[in-house]
Amino acid sequence: MLCLCIFLAIFCGCNSSDIDIKNNSKPNFVFLFADDMTYSAVSAFGNDEIYTPNLDRMVQKGVTFTHTYNMGGWNGAICVASRAMIISGRSIWNARDFKQNWVNGDTTAYEKTWGRLMQEAGYDTYMSGKWHVDAPADSVFQTVRNVRGGMPGHQWKHHEVLAGMEDVKNKKRIDGRLLTVDDVLPLGYNRPLSESDTTWLPTDTAQGGFWEGGTHWSEVLRNDALDYINRAKERDKPFFMYLAFNAPHDHRQSPQKFIDMYPLDQISIPSSFAPEHPFKEAIGNERTLRDEALAPYPRTEYAVKVHLQEYYAIISHLDEQIGLILDALENSGQMENTYVVFTADHGLAVGKHGLLGKQSMYDHSIRVPMIIMGPDLPANQKVQNDIYLQDVMATALELAEISKPDYVEFNSIIGQAKGDSEEGNYEAIYGAYRNLQRMIRKDGYKLIVYPEADQIMLFNLEEDPEETKNLAYDKDHEAKLRQLMDELLVLQQSVNDDLDLSAMYKK
Repeated sequence: MLCLCIFLAIFCGCNSSDIDIKNNSKPNFVFLFADDMTYSAVSAFGNDEIYTPNLDRMVQKGVTFTHTYNMGGWNGAICVASRAMIISGRSIWNARDFKQNWVNGDTTAYEKTWGRLMQEAGYDTYMSGKWHVDAPADSVFQTVRNVRGGMPGHQWKHHEVLAGMEDVKNKKRIDGRLLTVDDVLPLGYNRPLSESDTTWLPTDTAQGGFWEGGTHWSEVLRNDALDYINRAKERDKPFFMYLAFNAPHDHRQSPQKFIDMYPLDQISIPSSFAPEHPFKEAIGNERTLRDEALAPYPRTEYAVKVHLQEYYAIISHLDEQIGLILDALENSGQMENTYVVFTADHGLAVGKHGLLGKQSMYDHSIRVPMIIMGPDLPANQKVQNDIYLQDVMATALELAEISKPDYVEFNSIIGQAKGDSEEGNYEAIYGAYRNLQRMIRKDGYKLIVYPEADQIMLFNLEEDPEETKNLAYDKDHEAKLRQLMDELLVLQQSVNDDLDLSAMYKK
C-alpha cells in the first residue's frame, strides 16, 4: 500500500509533504488563547481560591512553563502588541513596524504570518473568537467564525447627558451642571462604590457585553470549536485551530452559578494591595486609563474583592468551555495526534499595587499561564525557565516540521518541554510599556525603569515574589543594579528599542 502511495505521488507530481498530509501523519494543533489572564489564576499553580479543573487536567497531562512572559505593549491595549507578536513572530518594536504593512495594504505581508505558514505546509487553518490584529482574520486563516473585537461592548449610564456630546472627555459642563465620573463612564466602571452598589451585575444578560447575541461569547467559541472538531475527523488534512477567548477580559460576566462559587468572605486581599500606585500618572496608569477606571479611587478592599469574585467566576466559566473542547478532541479520536496549548495574551493586576489593568511590568501583568500537552510530551512536568508566550509560534513550526523563517525572533520551547533545559533558553527577559516603562528579568531579579517618574525599581523575586520591597536604593544591591542596567541597554539594542535611558543610568 505504501509503494502504491509513493507511486501515485510521483505520477501525479506530488511532493513528500502531500504524502504526509494524506496519511495525516503530521500532528494537529489547538491553540487556546485567553485574554487578561494572570499566571496565578489556575488552581494547579497553587491558587486554592480558584476552581479550574480542566486547566488542572491539562497541567496533569502536559508540561507547564511556570515563568512565561509577554514583552509588553506600545499603547494601553496590550493585547494588540501581544497578538501582533504571536502572529508575526517578531519582537515588540519590530512587530509594531511590521503591522504597518497590513495597515498600508501590503497583502504580501500576510504570507509571513503564523496561519499562512501552517497553511503552506498543508494544514487546514481555523480561527474563531477575539482577533484585534490590524489585518483581516481571513487573510491569515482559511476558515474564520464569529470574529470578536478587542472587548465586549458597553451600555452607558446616562444617555440623556451624553446625547449630542461630541467629546465627553473635554466637556466640563452640560446645561450648567459639572460633569462627574458617573456621567462619562459606561455601566460597569467606577464600581462598586459601596456594598449597596448594584448599578451593574455580571449576571444581567440585558447589559450586553459577553451576553450580546443571546449566548455568552465563551460558549459561542466553544460551539464553534466543537463543530469544527466534529467535521475535522472526516478530513485528510491536519488542522491548526486558533481559538481566542475574550474571557476573562472585563466586563467580567458569567452565569450566576459561577458567581456563587466565590463568596466575598472567602476571597483574600492580595498582599501587594495598595489604595493607589505612587507613580501611576508617570508610568501610564493614570486614572483616565480605561482599565484603571473600572474601580473607584482610592482602591478599597471591598471593591477589589468584588472584582476578584467576577474575575474568578468568568475564569471558571472559561475553564468549563475548555473542558468540553478537550472532551470533544478525546471523543473524536484526534487527541492522541494533537498538541493543545493554553496561554493568555498578558496578565492583569486586579487590585495588586493599587492597579487594575495590565499596563505594568509587574509579574501579575506580564506573566501568564503556559501549558502544552500532546504526543511524546511528559505528563505533569514543570519547566521553570523564563520564556516568552510568543515562543508558541516557533514551537508549533518545529513540531509541524516547518523551517523557522529568519524573521521569527522567538524560540521553540519543545526541547525544554522534553527535558533539555538549555535549548531555546533566553539570557534575560525584556519588557516595555510605551516609553514610560522598561524591564529586565534575569537570575531571579527584576529591574524596572520609570524614566518619566525618575524612578528605578529592583526586586529580588525569589525572596519577594509579590514585588513589594524595592532594593534599587539599597547600597548592598548597587552592583546588581548596575549589572542589570548594563544588560537592559544590550537588550534594548537587540529588539530595536530606541528609548534613551542614559539619564537613568547615571542616577
